[in-house]
Amino acid sequence: MTTTYESLLDRVQRPARYTGGELHSITKDWDAPAADGTPAPEVRVALAYPDLYDLGMSNLGIGILYDIVNQRPDALAERVFSPWTDLEELLREHHEPLRSLETHHPIHEFDLLGISLSYEVCFTNVLNLLDLAGIPIHSADRAPGDTIVIGGGSAALEPEPMAPFFDAFALGEGEELLDEIVDFVRDWKRAEAAAGAPRPRIELHRALAQLPGVYVPSLYEATYKPDGTLEGTRPIDPAAPEQITRRVMQVLGPPLTKPIVPFMEVVHDRAVIEIQRGCTQGCRFCQAGMIYRPTRERSVEEIVAAAGELLDNTGYTELSLMSLSTTDHRDIVPMVHALMDAYGDRGLRIGLPSTRVDSFSVEVADAVARGKKHTLTLAPEAGSQRLRNTINKLVTEEDLINAAEHAFSNGWTSIKLYFMVGQPTETDHDVEEIVRIAREVKAIGKRHQGGRARVRVSTSNFIPKAHTPYQWIAQCDAATLRRRHRILRAGCKAAGVDFSWEDPEKSLLEAVLSRGDRRIAAVIESAWRLGAKFDAWSEHHDWSIWQQAFDEHGIDPADYAHRNRDLWEPLPWDHIDSATTSSFLRGEWMRTLNEEITLDCKNDPCNVCGQQDINGECKHKIADLVDMHRTGDTTKHDRTIAVAERVGAPITLV
Repeated sequence: MTTTYESLLDRVQRPARYTGGELHSITKDWDAPAADGTPAPEVRVALAYPDLYDLGMSNLGIGILYDIVNQRPDALAERVFSPWTDLEELLREHHEPLRSLETHHPIHEFDLLGISLSYEVCFTNVLNLLDLAGIPIHSADRAPGDTIVIGGGSAALEPEPMAPFFDAFALGEGEELLDEIVDFVRDWKRAEAAAGAPRPRIELHRALAQLPGVYVPSLYEATYKPDGTLEGTRPIDPAAPEQITRRVMQVLGPPLTKPIVPFMEVVHDRAVIEIQRGCTQGCRFCQAGMIYRPTRERSVEEIVAAAGELLDNTGYTELSLMSLSTTDHRDIVPMVHALMDAYGDRGLRIGLPSTRVDSFSVEVADAVARGKKHTLTLAPEAGSQRLRNTINKLVTEEDLINAAEHAFSNGWTSIKLYFMVGQPTETDHDVEEIVRIAREVKAIGKRHQGGRARVRVSTSNFIPKAHTPYQWIAQCDAATLRRRHRILRAGCKAAGVDFSWEDPEKSLLEAVLSRGDRRIAAVIESAWRLGAKFDAWSEHHDWSIWQQAFDEHGIDPADYAHRNRDLWEPLPWDHIDSATTSSFLRGEWMRTLNEEITLDCKNDPCNVCGQQDINGECKHKIADLVDMHRTGDTTKHDRTIAVAERVGAPITLV
């Protein structure tokens, strides 16, 4: 560590965000061979999360990739996070570059910088991180031999607003892909060493584009129609494929059992095991449910064994079973019981980050609570049954009431209800139904828990996301959102229910960044130069800065957020294949308008979404419907009809 850098860390609020040295962090010598004679690592990777350490260290993906790279004798991985404003000011004042946690090398000295793009409002943080690292923010300005900047994560699947700033994007699940990228960088460096000079950057980009799942934006061009709408994003170099397909792990690797344990408290300060990946419930607003298909589960035996190692290695007593919908795991009940039987005497507490709205999920929550019952979180998403059917959230009011009854009668004292405001086809009546349901849940709580009962309604604003059935749909305007927030605020206050909501302008910004094309990149850069950063933090988000940036470039954000697209209009991400087909997504939008439901294909006939299971069979399961009529086996058909009748909605089987 340099003397200057060391002295700066003594002057910031939380030095532990930047010092490194935590339990299980890995520090490899950059130049000297290892003690066993293994040569010094050839490839040096910096893994960046463009937000605070407190958030980034709660990201399981960063930990998995860090472990994968550092298991290789020919590579090393170190971490970097966005510095808080106190350290940033000091770095700029003293002309110090941003450095890694492990060895405090400047980030621009690494061969590869991998940046996690988990959400769109971190985009200005990316530019700030590059600038502080001493890396040119534009890919076109980087010289041969400069750090290769690659983005990954869910937001990389709609990459065009950030296209000028990245050399490449790694699309999809990164476990295998990162290994291939490290191989590529190692071989590229060897070739340059043999040639005695760095090779041109364009050659690097053309070679990167040959890796399946890697998108190199400099090899593509966006063109526009006379009316300003997008004509298409197409390759301008023979090395670039027409479409780039998201990478999918066919079988999940072993769980991470030796994660880094921070010195300071972070947002999710507990042990984490991913028990399954993917979700097929089919909520039409949910990007994760569409892009992380197919569902892949880990066995109870694997989870129990990994949990023992994880608890031994970290000292944690709280274990989070991570998944998009944890209680959808086929063996969630035996899993919970097996974990408690194995480790309950250690004081193990199990956390369920996501549960269904039904009594079964509350029973599972009861099983993991073991007497410590405080707040139970349920997500009905919409107040009326009509709207729940249109968004394909297949729960009924009866499910919610039964869940609340079960929870409060079994000792829970607080229920948090998550809803979304501004969804397609939503009316004021649908919003008023949220208040009515919250009032009924509060009444149940008072009956069982008296004055201790607490109910909180928390709302987010609907944001149309790429690769979902709602990618063509306009976002609700700010005036309408504010009116509906007033309905909820007044109604919840009268019902004695707590209420929280999101700022409409922040949601507008996220919608623009989520559906933007390359023209938005200039707006992002201008906003950053005007001071925008940490837009996910309410104390830093300043809509006036963004409005000024939009005005500078003559762009109306409403054109991106509040305009309905034609179902066949070219979209900025059409060249990115998420493996869920556009025809399936169009069909799901039409079912929204018809208030038709689509069942979870985990237990029912295939929905022909375009994804494949680990055996590549999903596309062919539609034959189940034909066999049903040929053989007379109506088991699945009967279950389908039963669900449709329960939620009061029609259903299209094919």
